[in-house]
Amino acid sequence: MTDYRLQKGWNDGYRQVVAVLYEGAFGPKFQTAIPDKQQRLAILSEGFLPEYSFVILDGQKVIGLAGIQTREGALTGGISVRQLIKRLGFWRGCWACFVFALFEREPTAKEMVLDGLVIDSAYRGEGLGTRLLDACKALAIEQNYQSLRLDVIDSNSRARALYEREGFVETARDYHPWLKRLVGFSYSTTMVCKLDALSRSRTEA
Repeated sequence: MTDYRLQKGWNDGYRQVVAVLYEGAFGPKFQTAIPDKQQRLAILSEGFLPEYSFVILDGQKVIGLAGIQTREGALTGGISVRQLIKRLGFWRGCWACFVFALFEREPTAKEMVLDGLVIDSAYRGEGLGTRLLDACKALAIEQNYQSLRLDVIDSNSRARALYEREGFVETARDYHPWLKRLVGFSYSTTMVCKLDALSRSRTEA
């Protein structure tokens, strides 16, 4: 197996390539908010907070990304109302804020939230998603969180299968039929991985 490198965070030189990777996975979900792809990329590139993420690199190429969110911050936490209005103008910026608000999932004090997981399509099937999830779990345990939470949309069955294999269990399902025409999906499933057992096994080891 190729020895890809996993690291927490990344320097500013990677902003554009990380934005392209993230947009490739989640851009369609944000098209209603920001129809222009180049504007989406610029806003993502400016708004990322790298310290709230893990990346996997093949040499100097970013091939995988996992964002995290806590009450202290998030990978996409730098995308602000001011930035959106500056980039898009007042009305379009306000509209983008409204659409983005539909995806917000504020974490509780005892949980970490996964703020996006994406693998370069040329590298799928190599276990990189599992490596990124393991890194997020390890960080959550280290920082004394009790669970790792995520949301997966109805059209992403492949991602859901991965999360189930990695110990995530469905805890809620939110139906929003009116979202189908707006953002392309009609419901999302909340899944949670309890970290207590993992934490105990690491302590015993």
